[in-house]
Amino acid sequence: MRRPPEQFGRTMARMPAPAVFLLAPFETLWSAARGGSLGIGDGAPDFELEKLDKSGQMRLSELTSRQPVALIFGSYT
Repeated sequence: MRRPPEQFGRTMARMPAPAVFLLAPFETLWSAARGGSLGIGDGAPDFELEKLDKSGQMRLSELTSRQPVALIFGSYT
């Protein structure tokens, strides 16, 4: 169940709707899939993102080697 959301969605889309919710509630499946394995105090996994100006890539490890970094995740919709 530890798959990216896209793969989880493709799997769920192929399952017959009534059977999915009778066998295992969606919320339980989603929570297990997105649970992760980080604990309190663990470092964030390294990742790479494209810069806003499209001039290249930036890795989290490049930033954390120079200064502390605050990661803020949210939705503005």
